[in-house]
Amino acid sequence: MTTSIYQQIATELNVRDAQVIAAVTLLDDGNTVPFIARYRKEVTNGLDDTQLRNLESRLGYLRELEERRQVILKSIDEQGKLSDALKKDILDADSKNRLEDLYLPYKPKRRTKGQIAIEAGIEPLATLLWEQPDHDPETEAAKYLNADAGFADTKAVLDGARAILMEQFAEDAALLDKIRRHLNQSAEIQARLVAGKEEEGAKFKDYFAHDEFLSKVPSHRALAMFRGRNEGILQLSLNADPGQDEKSTGSYCETIISDHYGVTLGAAAADRWRKQVVSFAWRIKILMHMETELMGNLREMAETDAIKVFADNLKDLLMAAPAGPRCTLGIDPGLRTGCKVAVIDNTGKLLDTATIYPTPPQNKIAESARVVMALVKKHNVDLIAIGNGTASRETDAFVAGMLKDAGEKIQTVMVSEAGASVYSASELAATEFPGLDVSLRGAVSIARRLQDPLAELVKIDPKSIGVGQYQHDVSQSQLAKRLDAVVEDCVNAVGVDVNSASAALLTRVAGLSTTMAANIVAFRDENGRFEDRKTLLKVPRLGPKAFEQCAGFLRVMKGKNPLDGSSVHPEAYPVVKRIAEKSGKGVDAMIGNHDFLRAQKAADYADDTFGIPTVTDILAELAKPGRDPRPEFKTATFADGVNEVKDLIPGMVLEGVITNVTNFGAFVDVGVHQDGLVHISALSDKFISDPREVVKAGDVVKVKVMEVDLQRKRIGLSMRLSDEPGSDNKPTRESRPRQQERSFSGNNRNDNSRRDNRGGQQTGFGGAFADAFAKAKRN
Repeated sequence: MTTSIYQQIATELNVRDAQVIAAVTLLDDGNTVPFIARYRKEVTNGLDDTQLRNLESRLGYLRELEERRQVILKSIDEQGKLSDALKKDILDADSKNRLEDLYLPYKPKRRTKGQIAIEAGIEPLATLLWEQPDHDPETEAAKYLNADAGFADTKAVLDGARAILMEQFAEDAALLDKIRRHLNQSAEIQARLVAGKEEEGAKFKDYFAHDEFLSKVPSHRALAMFRGRNEGILQLSLNADPGQDEKSTGSYCETIISDHYGVTLGAAAADRWRKQVVSFAWRIKILMHMETELMGNLREMAETDAIKVFADNLKDLLMAAPAGPRCTLGIDPGLRTGCKVAVIDNTGKLLDTATIYPTPPQNKIAESARVVMALVKKHNVDLIAIGNGTASRETDAFVAGMLKDAGEKIQTVMVSEAGASVYSASELAATEFPGLDVSLRGAVSIARRLQDPLAELVKIDPKSIGVGQYQHDVSQSQLAKRLDAVVEDCVNAVGVDVNSASAALLTRVAGLSTTMAANIVAFRDENGRFEDRKTLLKVPRLGPKAFEQCAGFLRVMKGKNPLDGSSVHPEAYPVVKRIAEKSGKGVDAMIGNHDFLRAQKAADYADDTFGIPTVTDILAELAKPGRDPRPEFKTATFADGVNEVKDLIPGMVLEGVITNVTNFGAFVDVGVHQDGLVHISALSDKFISDPREVVKAGDVVKVKVMEVDLQRKRIGLSMRLSDEPGSDNKPTRESRPRQQERSFSGNNRNDNSRRDNRGGQQTGFGGAFADAFAKAKRN
């Protein structure tokens, strides 16, 4: 690995070379990102988990680039064609595109027309006509006739000479770089309807005749067009000359080619032939190559953006406020099949189940009330969690009436069901509840999500949680890798109680494999609770390296050593001992003693092994041991009598929960089974470029209803409560949505696939929200 890789990453991350070198060394030694970010701050000089993830990703790319560089150098050298200048260019190449451009002339390939012409001795003719256009092409070509080689007439000879130059131009790295830069700045992507696909592709109607600058296409529109192409509805192409007069027959890229070689095309004898060479080189060779490359780059950038949106939303859900260890009754709402009920204790253990029918068509309200109240009394239920799918508002109304009649004041919370059916039918759920009906497992999951969303959601494939933007159109391997990193970072940021955590949760702890996690649970089941962290070393397959990585993130609550319940790593216990000895206080007396700890100076206890950053973290942790970084638990209160889209009236101000954030706005659940959209221009009174500057998934917000489309169940909302429905309410010029952006599929939870596939129909309405809905995701 070369020093230049360190320098490049350092420049991109705006950190010092030494920080990058230290981080790479730690990663190469098998250390995990969460461990490095938390417990090796002195070594990396404080690189956080986000910087380390970016560093890790970029390191992989640059190492692949370096491996490819060496392969190319070896290949060209073996051909005897590696000049000093070429070698320098290859060593200086900073991207895969640049590297492959340089390799093009030397890359082993099938015999081409140009190669055949060279073998027939026609190359001198090509050079002569290109550099000395005063020569007559026909006259000169007659000197190169070779019937045995397939060049029996002057036309074939001139075609061969043209092919030689076309291939040379198409393999000129400097020329390709000039054209690429021009196209990136000026080219447009064109989407056109495939003939006869109007009805089948109605959802893509806004792209039937769509032109947009390549440099300006946002990720959601790019992915929509690529999806249309994949489904056979749209044809996509690159327009290198937008705005060009229809009568024009040439491209500006042909001018770039001529200028690159210092050629002026006039009325010389060979100029008509030379014009053909330039035109054919552009249209037949370079354009196709560039179209493929730039379309690929656009898709890659769009996928990266979409994956980031999904990852950010997932992080917000995982880090949502937990209700905590309280006895909870979970209800999975339903109509024909009834509502499934499950009660779990404060540790998440299943206590009881039932099925009730308080909703149509059976409407057994009194009987259902008796069943639920009996469970509430029997188990001292403290919370009620209701899934937000079909019949959720009806079930919510039933529970509210039941509690009112019984004189009970128990908090009731609507909980997202996204991915619940995936968990219910999973092997993990079957192992956890082997004799329990699949539908009842969903009620257990809903209850547990309220207690601790992180601990429950880690049991589900992150891709099934449904908070993405075109999540099925992106690289699934890249998506999975990014989401897994998010889950790992969230789990380790919160910490895990080793005596209550499931194997699924333990698997996400830094340093632990699936096998190690299963072995921890088996050891716990066989030997009882862990009394200290050291006992983890007795778990099969969990060696010193794994212990080093995971120990700080595993908590032993109320164990033999109070430090085992904190994020202080066992390797740093000597630091705490030094503080205790110097102050004359025991560890128990120090923990939670804010005044004492605030008076301590980290520098007084730092040494060569544990520097000021680590000691500072230790003092902060001792002040609030095992503190949870997640926010305080709070919920939205849905308006009474507003249960369906038809109950909404423009001008209403409602409380709701942010369910999904995209690049173009945020979706809000206001309790009517259909999320409304707050376009980015209606999120704030000031201009914002990213909705996440204002909101994140799980936030409780107040919104005003701006527009309602009953037929299509589309709801337009605004967080600018001064906005008035029907008025202009124009956003600032920078945030105003484009008129072309109208393809939409919302978050509809009132259908048979309510938990995991919440796609709706394509539509849009007039006014500002026609454009707002245009930008919506298709999951």
